[in-house]
Amino acid sequence: MSDVTIRAVRPDDKERVVKAFRALDRRSVYLRFFSYRKELSEEELRRVTECDGVSEAVLVATVGDEETIVGLGGYVRRGAAADIAFVVEEDFQRRGIAGRLLRQLAHIARANGITRFEADVLAENTPMLTVFRRSGLPMGTSQGAGIVHATLSLT
Repeated sequence: MSDVTIRAVRPDDKERVVKAFRALDRRSVYLRFFSYRKELSEEELRRVTECDGVSEAVLVATVGDEETIVGLGGYVRRGAAADIAFVVEEDFQRRGIAGRLLRQLAHIARANGITRFEADVLAENTPMLTVFRRSGLPMGTSQGAGIVHATLSLT
């Protein structure tokens, strides 16, 4: 795992984010966005790479000297809570990357007064639900229409 670096996203990561998105298989895109899509919109790309690190924070997992992005996690604040989401490239799944991203995002969120994370996860996305369950954060869930709403306490 030492070959994977977790760091804050930067504005110059736009092309890396585009390449990372294009490298995802259809299933990973569906599990993250609840739909199939081939590209991120310009607005989505801007939001991901130009966040303020307080009300919106995005971390990337990179490999190699080229800093190829193999994972991304972020939150968007809503009052005392923040919505979180993750995606990890298939060849790098089940290596603890999402858990590392979650831990670092929790640290950033707590420092900014956020008390809980919330996420809507497709019920079939058991790997993501497992990351949340194993995070050590108190978790509550509710389910409806094939979607699990997870709440992770940061206090």
